[in-house]
Amino acid sequence: MAQNILVIHYSQSGQLTEILENFCKPFVDSTIEWVKVEPVTPFPFPWNGPAFFDAMPETVLEKPIPIKELSFAREQYDLIIFGYQPWFLSPSLPASSILQNEGFRKLMKDTPVVSVLGCRNMWINSQEAVKKQVASAGGKLIGNVPLIDKTSNLVSVVTILHWMLTGQKTKKWGIFPKPGVSDEDIAGVSQFGALLKEKLAANQEESFQDALIAKGGVIIPISILFIESRAKKLFLIWANLITSKTEKGGNRKFWVNFFKYYLIFALFIVSPIVLTIYHIFVRPFTGKHIKRELAYYRGTQLR
Repeated sequence: MAQNILVIHYSQSGQLTEILENFCKPFVDSTIEWVKVEPVTPFPFPWNGPAFFDAMPETVLEKPIPIKELSFAREQYDLIIFGYQPWFLSPSLPASSILQNEGFRKLMKDTPVVSVLGCRNMWINSQEAVKKQVASAGGKLIGNVPLIDKTSNLVSVVTILHWMLTGQKTKKWGIFPKPGVSDEDIAGVSQFGALLKEKLAANQEESFQDALIAKGGVIIPISILFIESRAKKLFLIWANLITSKTEKGGNRKFWVNFFKYYLIFALFIVSPIVLTIYHIFVRPFTGKHIKRELAYYRGTQLR
């Protein structure tokens, strides 16, 4: 069983911190070191619209930002738990900065790593980026525990914006669901921590992800799989476009606003139409492909 555990994460609202605290509850007999990452220039919370959308290009392009110096008590750990949130289908800017920090990368080498997410509902593209960073640092990704908002896609867009722009994790207008990961799922994540502890104690860490999946711990709605398989390419086009226009002296604010209105249109107008067509005319004939894709994204290995 792991004796020395590093838990490192960035959380604005505190939700991810709560998730990690519950996940780690079973490790009462281990030494846990907590490192909460802070950007040199903090991101606002609650967010304002311009700041939120302005973070998109660098987030999607995974450009690290300055973070306050990381200090670790040890040169090696038995287990690293990396907590993060996706922004714009990519690891958040602080998360990308952690993964590209040389000191942290040295710690990951030859060390089991488990990622833990708290997010709306789209995480598979961001997790692909995490897989690549862990692998390139020589780490061993043995598990990924994604906790998501289980309400419908469009409803969760409304509720998450309410939370992010007001700082209130409350029911919008008293009628929408509470935003974010449910209190029940946050409390229940300790069962997955217990499962990890059990696998580590039995020297079966490589089977943790399979056991997690068997317990229903990795949820990927098929509609979300379809959206994510296409949306990241579009985000990359927009990120490169905005960056290029800015470098050439263009008005960044104009292009960021252009992206904002494009995203709103795509989410509320284009996406429902495309998904309807997909479920009627495409999905019935692609069952084997969907099954393979779900199996891959639920796992921890790169293609």
